[in-house]
Amino acid sequence: MIVELAFGGAGDESAGALGIGLPLLGGEPRVAISGPVEPAGREWGAALWRGPGCLVGIARAKPGFDIENATIQAYAGILRAASGLNLYRMWNWVPGINATEPGGLENYHAFCRGRSRTFEAALGKGFPKSLPAASAVGTAGDELTVAFLAGAAPPRHFENPAQVPAYEYPPEHGPRSPSFARATAVDSGAGQDVFVSGTSAVVGHETVAPNDTLGQLDCTFENLRLISRACGLGDSLGSGPGCRRHFSVYLRHAGDLAAVEARVRGSLLAPGDRVSYLGADICRAALNVEIEVAVRGADRI
Repeated sequence: MIVELAFGGAGDESAGALGIGLPLLGGEPRVAISGPVEPAGREWGAALWRGPGCLVGIARAKPGFDIENATIQAYAGILRAASGLNLYRMWNWVPGINATEPGGLENYHAFCRGRSRTFEAALGKGFPKSLPAASAVGTAGDELTVAFLAGAAPPRHFENPAQVPAYEYPPEHGPRSPSFARATAVDSGAGQDVFVSGTSAVVGHETVAPNDTLGQLDCTFENLRLISRACGLGDSLGSGPGCRRHFSVYLRHAGDLAAVEARVRGSLLAPGDRVSYLGADICRAALNVEIEVAVRGADRI
C-alpha cells in the first residue's frame, strides 16, 4: 500500500489513508507521502508503516489546554520510533494555532517550544543540522496530529537565502524558534525526492503584505523560486520526464480560492502536476496563504 494524507472527510487508516481534519476546497483529496509500505503496528504511540529503507507514521493527541506537553509526547514517540533513521519530512496540524493558551502563550508558540525541547533532548544542542522539511497549520478540531517520513538514505537540508533559518528566529516569534529546514532532498534511486516546507510571505523573519492574500502570494512564489535554486532545481521546482509534483495550498479564507487558484495555475503548475487546496489557519495570524511542494524523481542535484 501507499500511505496518503486524506482531506475533506474521514480516512481509513487500515488502508493507509490518514484522515486529516482539514476541509478540501478544491483539487486532489489525497496526497501520497510514501512509496510502497506495509503496516507495522504501533510503537511509542505512533501508527507505523515500513517499506524498503523507509518508515512513515502518524501520532495523534487531544491536548486540551496543554499543546506543549502533547507535542513533547508526540515527538518523543516519533523520534524513538524513527531511531537510527533520518527524518525527511514532517507534517503538523495544530488545534487553534493562532489562539492563546490560558497561560498567555499562543498555541503555535507552545507547539514550537515543545517540538524544539524534544529535538534538543533527543539529538543534543546541535539538533538544527538534522532538522527536516516541515509544515504546521491550524485545525478547527481538538486533535494535535503529527505525520512523518523517515528513511535510511542520508538527506540534505536547504535554506532560503532570503530568509533567516526558522531555527534562528529572534525571540519575538516565540520562546523557542520553529524547528525545520526550508527543504530536504534525498536520493530515491530514480532521481531526487525534494520536500519543500510550507512556504509563505516571509522575508528575513518578517511577514510581507500582512493580511493581503495576493500580495503574499507574489512573495511566496519568489520564495519558492529561491528555495528551488538552493536545492539545485533551477527556477521551476524540478524537471525531467520522470518528475512528479504535488502542491498543497493552504488558505485561511475559502473565499480567496478562485483568485489564488488562477495565480497558482498561471505561475506554478505544469501539465501532470497535482494540487490540493485546503482550508487552514496559517502559523502567523497575518498570513493568509502557504504552499508546500513534494517533487518526486527530480533530476539529480
